[in-house]
Amino acid sequence: MARNRKGSGISTPLTRLVALLLAGVLTGMLTACSASAAGLNSFQSPDGRYAFLYPTGWSRVQVSGGPQVVFHDLINSDETLSLVISEVNPTNDLEKLGSAVAVGEQLRRTVIAPEGSGRAAELVEAAERQEGPRTFYDLEYAVHLEDRDRHELATVVLDRGRLYTFAASTNENRWAKVRDMFHTVVTSFTLLV
Repeated sequence: MARNRKGSGISTPLTRLVALLLAGVLTGMLTACSASAAGLNSFQSPDGRYAFLYPTGWSRVQVSGGPQVVFHDLINSDETLSLVISEVNPTNDLEKLGSAVAVGEQLRRTVIAPEGSGRAAELVEAAERQEGPRTFYDLEYAVHLEDRDRHELATVVLDRGRLYTFAASTNENRWAKVRDMFHTVVTSFTLLV
């Protein structure tokens, strides 16, 4: 019966399996640490339906009659992250609602800058991406208010009769500083079921 002694160079299948498992756990821990080091925390809905990243130092706030989830920056209070979930026809898929540009323009006209709101908005970019079986539309807007300009990134996905619109918004003065982080946050939105 062979014994595995330290320094003997004998490798058993069990030893290799333990080493692989340990490497996998360490990789997972390092990935989690890198998200934290990058200044992002994770959020998962209580029902386990969706998850996303949000910036460290941001606080969740309750908004009655508004988005289902809202976070805002404690220092730059006009920076927000919001999730709106709308019921739609359960037989629809995102492509049936239109292209990324068509859906982006519809959101611009009806949600971001509806007539009479005092806001004007321009759809700067619209792109489609696939994550597994789901299609996401990633949208970028320049929003003009009477007293300032803002920038907004959003992602839209449809699943089981629910349209999820996840958006991050900031004033134009901070846009260059937070653009990459907001892109990471918005594209982190995922459906878990």
